[in-house]
Amino acid sequence: MTRLKIEISVPASHVEAVADALHTAGAGRVGAYARCSSGWRVTGSWQPLPGALPYDGEVGVVQYAEERRIESVCDMEQARAVLEAVRAAHPYEEPVIHFLPLYEPEESKGPQEPYES
Repeated sequence: MTRLKIEISVPASHVEAVADALHTAGAGRVGAYARCSSGWRVTGSWQPLPGALPYDGEVGVVQYAEERRIESVCDMEQARAVLEAVRAAHPYEEPVIHFLPLYEPEESKGPQEPYES
């Protein structure tokens, strides 16, 4: 089973709504735990181009604002549902949502030889 790390940038005003949508769509399961995620403050920057309808800022002007980064995990099979749920809850016209494949090493089958250089 392929697992994905999810990274989402969102304004502080929408953290709870986006996190709830993310988890309702099935993300955040780790073993016997649900709704697992982490978050922190980040500074986002963007410049709306002609034709954009920005949630914040104005066309042609570089904008900087405090945002929150939400990180979680999901199975590859859940990615489409998670993406659609997050987009529906997110206020941005073009939300930043990354899905990154995770490397999960196989469990050891016995003692390992020490690394020699």
